[in-house]
Amino acid sequence: MDRKDIVYDCHRGCQKTIANDGQFCCKYDQSCCKRAVFDWLQGMPDEDMDNLFEVRFKNTRKGVYQNTSGQVVRVGDIVVVEAQNGCDVGIITLSGAIVAHQLKRNNIDFKSYEFRRIYRKARPQDIQKWQEAIAREHQTMIRARVLAANLGLEMKIGDVEFQGDGTKAIFYYIADGRVDFRQLIKDFAEEFHIRIEMKQIGARQEAGLIGGIGVCGQALCCSRYISDFQSITTAAARSQDLSLNPQKLAGQCGKLKCCINYEAAVYMDAKENMPHLTEPLHLVDGDVRPVKSDALKQMMWFCYTNRQEDEAYPLKAEKVKEILKLNSEGKPGASIAGDKKEKVIDFKSAAGEDSITRFDEVKKKRNGKQRGRQRFNKRNGS
Repeated sequence: MDRKDIVYDCHRGCQKTIANDGQFCCKYDQSCCKRAVFDWLQGMPDEDMDNLFEVRFKNTRKGVYQNTSGQVVRVGDIVVVEAQNGCDVGIITLSGAIVAHQLKRNNIDFKSYEFRRIYRKARPQDIQKWQEAIAREHQTMIRARVLAANLGLEMKIGDVEFQGDGTKAIFYYIADGRVDFRQLIKDFAEEFHIRIEMKQIGARQEAGLIGGIGVCGQALCCSRYISDFQSITTAAARSQDLSLNPQKLAGQCGKLKCCINYEAAVYMDAKENMPHLTEPLHLVDGDVRPVKSDALKQMMWFCYTNRQEDEAYPLKAEKVKEILKLNSEGKPGASIAGDKKEKVIDFKSAAGEDSITRFDEVKKKRNGKQRGRQRFNKRNGS
C-alpha cells in the first residue's frame, strides 16, 4: 500500500487506511500520541497488573481498564470498553508493570478501585461505526459554536469527542465565569440526537487538547506529559532575569509558559547565596555600583560612579561579601580597577538579530579606480 494512502490521526494516536472493500484498518502509532508514556519496564512480570491495561481515547483522555473478556489483548489492539452509557472504543497503549506506576501517580489503589471493563477486541463493524462517529466531530463542533453564539452565551466550544458507539458526545468548553447552558443542552440534543456531556476546561488544557509546536521547536509540554497544571507567576520570570515582555513569556494558550517554572527553583536557590546590595560599595579609589549579576556563576559586575566609562569589573559573590563586611566596619575595600574589564551594553535592539539577511555575505563596494581599470582592460582586450 502506498504511503499516500495512510492517514495519520494524531488525536487518537493511530494510522488509518481504507481497504479495497471499504473497511477501515487502524494501527497504533505511538509517535503521534499526546502524553505518551515510554514503557521502561517492558518485559518485567507483574501478576497484579496482568489484566490491567491503559486505554487511550481522543487527545489526552485515557484510563486504566480491566480485561474481563477472556481474550489475549496487547499494546496496540483496538478494544471495546465499558462506558457510563453504552460502550466506547479505544487503543491499548500500556500494559504490565508500568501500569502500576501510572496508578500510583494518580493515587489509585488497584486493590479497592472498581475498574471499568474491556469487553472484547474491536470487530470490523465496531471500527466502522467508530470512524463514522469521528467523522462527525468537526462539523458538530462548528454547529455547536453557532448554537452557543445564538443564545448569547459567553463560552467557547473548544473540542467535541464522540463516544465509540456514536450515541454520546463530550463538548469541551472554555468560560471565564459560570454559564447556564441548560437551554443549550436541549438545543444540542434536538440538533444532534445524541446524549450530551459538557466538560469545562482551562486555556492550558485546551492547548493540550489541540497540541502544537512551541518556540523551542518541540511539541507543547501540556500535550506531551503535563497533567497537573501549576500556577505560574511573573516572580519566577524575575528570578531568572527574563525580559518581562508578554509576547515572549506567553505560550500558545495566552498564559505564561509552563517552562518558566522548570528552572525557577534553581535560580532562587542560587540567588540566596548572592549578596543583597542597597547602596554602592566603598573602595579606596571610589564607589562602585552593581550593573548586572549572574546567579548561576555567582558573579557580579560593577562600574565606578565617579568615572565616565562603560566598562564593568567582575567580582565573585564571596569577594563582594568581604567588601560589604569591611564597609560595615567603616573600612574601604581594595581597588578593582586592575581586574579584567568588560564592556557594558545598556541596550541592544533585536531588529538586527531577526533580520533574514544577517547571514548573507556583504558585497564589497568597488571604488572609482577599480571600475576605470576594468573598462580600460576591456577596451584593450586584456
